[in-house]
Amino acid sequence: MEAFYFLVFGALSVVVAALELSKTSKDRINTSTAFTSFKNNYLLVYSLMMAGDWLQGPYVYYLYSQYGFGKGEIGQLFIAGFGSSMLFGTIVGSLADKQGRKRACVTYCITYILSCITKHSPQYRILMLGRILGGIATSLLFSAFESWLVAEHNKRGFEQQWLSLTFSKAIFLGNGLVAILAGLFGNVLVDTLGLGPVAPFDAAACFLAFGMAVILSSWTENYGDPSENKDLLTQFKGAAVAIASDEKIALLGAIQSLFEGSMYTFVFLWTPALSPNEEEIPHGFIFATFMLASMLGSSIASRLMARSSPKVESYMQIVFTISSASLLLPIVTNFLVAPSDVRGGSISFSGYVQLFGFCVFETCVGIFWPSIMKMRSQYIPEEARSTIMNFFRIPLNIFVCIVLYNVNAFPITVMFGMCSIFLFVATLLQRRLMVISESQNLRPQDWKERDTEAEPLNSD
Repeated sequence: MEAFYFLVFGALSVVVAALELSKTSKDRINTSTAFTSFKNNYLLVYSLMMAGDWLQGPYVYYLYSQYGFGKGEIGQLFIAGFGSSMLFGTIVGSLADKQGRKRACVTYCITYILSCITKHSPQYRILMLGRILGGIATSLLFSAFESWLVAEHNKRGFEQQWLSLTFSKAIFLGNGLVAILAGLFGNVLVDTLGLGPVAPFDAAACFLAFGMAVILSSWTENYGDPSENKDLLTQFKGAAVAIASDEKIALLGAIQSLFEGSMYTFVFLWTPALSPNEEEIPHGFIFATFMLASMLGSSIASRLMARSSPKVESYMQIVFTISSASLLLPIVTNFLVAPSDVRGGSISFSGYVQLFGFCVFETCVGIFWPSIMKMRSQYIPEEARSTIMNFFRIPLNIFVCIVLYNVNAFPITVMFGMCSIFLFVATLLQRRLMVISESQNLRPQDWKERDTEAEPLNSD
């Protein structure tokens, strides 16, 4: 493996370590012992849940190909997963608000474990069922856990600012360190021990089972709106009305869909971008480097959110602008660097430049997650939190399904250009959100009419 990859990984490691070790009192939030215990319990559960998710990711496509399925059939399986998340996401989100978020988190564990078990079968129908179950589980992962955390945090009377600490640590661990360790552990299971491509799914099921045991033994139940007289349709209407009547919620949903749509598209594009002529690249090591860049982003976010200025609505404009520019690099290098006709070999010069840009984008991803979590905790009403969060994922899943279906229909530069435009639009919408937020902060009497859960965490 070329020294360049080690150099990038080592440089990022040094920067992340320096940021974490150099934090001053201004970069830290003083909390209570009770909150620390609560936070650590959530971080343990969240890390176990993300370990169960990350272990599967690198081996899904490989497992299907080992069963003899072609690119078209595998694409249909992936579309089924995103389609399932789109169709069933709002339903399970509403059930989480009404039946309980703890119960929804346990349902996530059971559903994902069942999805892992289906990977033992080479039958297409069984694998399709597994993808549908996985789509339902994904909807719960990205709504029920955050909804439980915000409600429980408020119920226990902890300071609102402390939420940002939990968010940033969850991303640093769950989307960074755990992802790297899961990738290495999966490699050991499949390659070193020779247990086959199903082994990571079995390991994921074990992590999910352990996490479920922790949830059942230590979490209390909380609800959005437990009233008996509200059916699912009424909850859907209430969530839709909340989005339509509050511009801040609508803007937040559009921003989230634009960024996450670009992010998931990037997942499909980075490999062909770095190896257009089938160059030999260390996929696992590059993935670990991306996750390290994400850890850098979450570390930066924790510093930003620990201070009263700049506000999250303000600095996210810069983050979206940088992320938009970073995904333009494949287009720029395609025009400035003459493409090579040589097949195979090592990564090209344009590949080096693009890898740098992709690390910058992943750093922006690391900043995005805790920041969007903080804004959601500010603006989304508690009684329909899970429902609204899954409404946000509908356009995202539609977009990803369209991209998957047409992934070979457009040149890769067109796809990156589309993502860059989406991120630039997210910048403009973030600017609008900041203007509305600041104008309402100037009129404190308006906030008296709002629920305490909806007050901005970063208000003066």
